[in-house]
Amino acid sequence: MNSDSQAASPSDTYSHRLADIVGTIIALVTLTLPVFVIAHYSTDVSNNQQPMTYQLPQRED
Repeated sequence: MNSDSQAASPSDTYSHRLADIVGTIIALVTLTLPVFVIAHYSTDVSNNQQPMTYQLPQRED
């Protein structure tokens, strides 16, 4: 063991803890936001589609 090493100061521990929390929030937003955006826009597209129907010309006898 290295006897010259120093224990982490409370401010270092706090900054590491804060960095962990911010990193976790960024990771969660990065993973979940695209799913919600895709779900939002994919439902809008399906609601605006017109049904595919064709009018056949009437034969005159």
